[in-house]
Amino acid sequence: MKHFRLAVIPGDGIGKEVINEGLRVLEHLSQTSNTFTFESDYFPWGCEYYLEHGKMMHEDGLNKIKNHDAIYFGAVGYPTVPDHISLWGLRLAICQGFDQWANIRPVEFLPGIEGKLNHPDKEKLNWVLVRENTEGEYSGIGGRNFTGRGPGKEVAVQSSIFTEEGCERVIRHAFELALTRDRKKVTSVTKSNAQQYGMVLWDEVFQRVSKEYPEVETDQCLVDAMAANFVLHPEDLEVVVASNLHADILSDLGSALSGSLGLAPSANLHLDGRFPSMFESVHGSAPDIAGQGIANPIGTIGSAALMLEHLGLPEEAKLINDSIRAATKDGILTADIGGNNSTKEVTDSIIAHISKMYASV
Repeated sequence: MKHFRLAVIPGDGIGKEVINEGLRVLEHLSQTSNTFTFESDYFPWGCEYYLEHGKMMHEDGLNKIKNHDAIYFGAVGYPTVPDHISLWGLRLAICQGFDQWANIRPVEFLPGIEGKLNHPDKEKLNWVLVRENTEGEYSGIGGRNFTGRGPGKEVAVQSSIFTEEGCERVIRHAFELALTRDRKKVTSVTKSNAQQYGMVLWDEVFQRVSKEYPEVETDQCLVDAMAANFVLHPEDLEVVVASNLHADILSDLGSALSGSLGLAPSANLHLDGRFPSMFESVHGSAPDIAGQGIANPIGTIGSAALMLEHLGLPEEAKLINDSIRAATKDGILTADIGGNNSTKEVTDSIIAHISKMYASV
């Protein structure tokens, strides 16, 4: 039996609610399967912590969680705290501090949910974005200056950093992921016609790495054309690899097309064995609905499945995902996807399907 220590960071708003639902699913699965146990260490970091302490997390925060097996993250954001402070002070601080260089964001069209995409076989669509997660457009390189010149004359410089090492490792991971899928295809997304240095480097690395995977079909696409392909030709998509900014935007588009950002799980992976990886849903903290019990827990519960898969429990991860599909097929849905069920009721349904499926094994 495997045992895991989780660093749990609920964050703000509905993050606290959906994290509790994800932990309920993990606890039930642990007791049902008898294949793993876990313990949770809670860290109250986020915007409320910032308003009290002037920082998004403890000054020694990374050291406090670096020896955990995984990080389970809710959401951050609050109306009185600027978004760039909440993002750079916590989530990006963890991603960059722990070199979580691969962000995985699956896009799946679940049964029983009316997606926003007009396609005859929506439930057969299933692709995954692999996002470079520590450099590119979110490198944090730059600054602001010349404020002394007076109003309207300040200058801001924001630089993107593309390293050959950073491009290669995330592109190679996309190819390795493609090898595990029925259709073996990787599409690289850039804007190298306009960004002629960093993204041309990306293109060259993609072409070089692709030669090592002759069994994998490849394609290269500009980001604006890929946004159109998400809508017009989603059947052509399998594994899509892109830079930090481009994959961030495209993954939100994919989640919206499938029905709601509340459905989308993600994994921030560190794959070199030095630090823990972090698992979180894609949606934000949604303070406007916090405390009402109507937040969609599916993205966070799906992120728990990604976490179990990363920790070496693929069968348990599949059981969670199958139970999510069974629950949505039964019409147990929150308001954001056309239902009237509560957060707790959706989780209860997923837990019930876990029990039913496990009993039939």
